[in-house]
Amino acid sequence: MKHSSDRRNFLKKSAAAALALPVIASLEEYALLAKEAEPASAVPAPSSKATMPVGTIGDMKISRLICGGNLIGGYAHSRDLIYVSKLLQQYFTEEKIMETWAQCEAHGVNTMIFNPSNKRGSMVFAKYRQQGGKIQFLAQLDGSKTNMKTVIKEAVDAGAEGALLVGNLSDKWSREGDMDAIGAFVETVKMEGLIAGVAGHELRTVMAVEKAGIKPDFYMKTLHDTNYWSTRRPDQMKEVIDNYGIDNYWCMDPKATIKYMKTLKRPWIAYKVLAAGAIHPRNGFKYAFSNGADFCVAGMFDFQIAENVVMANDILKATQTRERTWMA
Repeated sequence: MKHSSDRRNFLKKSAAAALALPVIASLEEYALLAKEAEPASAVPAPSSKATMPVGTIGDMKISRLICGGNLIGGYAHSRDLIYVSKLLQQYFTEEKIMETWAQCEAHGVNTMIFNPSNKRGSMVFAKYRQQGGKIQFLAQLDGSKTNMKTVIKEAVDAGAEGALLVGNLSDKWSREGDMDAIGAFVETVKMEGLIAGVAGHELRTVMAVEKAGIKPDFYMKTLHDTNYWSTRRPDQMKEVIDNYGIDNYWCMDPKATIKYMKTLKRPWIAYKVLAAGAIHPRNGFKYAFSNGADFCVAGMFDFQIAENVVMANDILKATQTRERTWMA
C-alpha cells in the first residue's frame, strides 16, 4: 500500500511540475527558449479586429507583413530534409489553404505571394475569391525569355494585382548581362496594368537594374542577420553564387544590402527574413524593418499568423523612426 501511495504522490508532483513549465512543442524550441528573453506564450493573441499597417505601391495598398506562398505550393527551403515538400503537400489541403488565407485576412494581412504556374493554387485562389475572400496576391513569375509574355498574361488571368521576376532568374540574367530581358519583363507587366517588381538574392542584381535605368515599381531583396547556427561557411559561398545548391543561406551581403538600399527611393519588400525558419520572427522582423525594409514576406502556417502579426505590429511601432525613409 505504501508503494501505491508513493506512486500517487509522485504522479501528483510530476503533474504539478509539468504545468509550471512552458509548453515546448518541438526539439527546435529548446534551442529558441535558450536564446529568447520572452517566451512565445507571453505574446498576447490579437483580437478578431487585429490590423496591420499598410504601405502603397502604385495603386495597391499592401500590408507591411505579407504571406509568402511557397508553403501552400508544397515547397520549402528544408535544407537536407527530403520529406518536407511531401509533408507540406499533405498538410495544405484545399480547405487548409483557404483557412490560412482567411486567418491572414482576419489579422490584417491583406496580401500574399505565390506563383500562378501552380495550377492547384490558382484554382483554390479563384474558389476563395468566389466565396468572398478578399486577399490579394503578387505573382512571383519564372519561365524563359521567350515565353514571359504568356506567363505574365497567365498571372493577369489568375487575378494578380502585381508581378515580380523570381530572384533566381533576375540573378541569372543580370549575371549574364542580359538587362534587356529584365527591362522587357518590367515594361510588359506595367503594360498589363500591374505593379512590377524585380526580386534578387544578390545585391548586384538590384545594382545592375538601377545602373541599366530600368524602373521597377519595387524591389524584393533578401535580408536577414547571419547569426544562426546553420549559416553558410566561407567555403560554401561559391556554390550558392553558382546554383544555390545548399539550402541554408539566402542573404550573402546583409550589411552591404542595408547600406545600398538606403540610397534608393523605391519600395523594398524584404524576403527570406527568417532564413527559412532558422531565425525567430521577433528577431527577423526587427532586423528587416529597422534596417530599411518597407515590407516583410514570411511563409506562415495558419497557426503562426496571429502571433506573427502581434510581433510585427509591436516592431513596426518601435521602428517608425529609422535611417531609411519609408518608401511605401
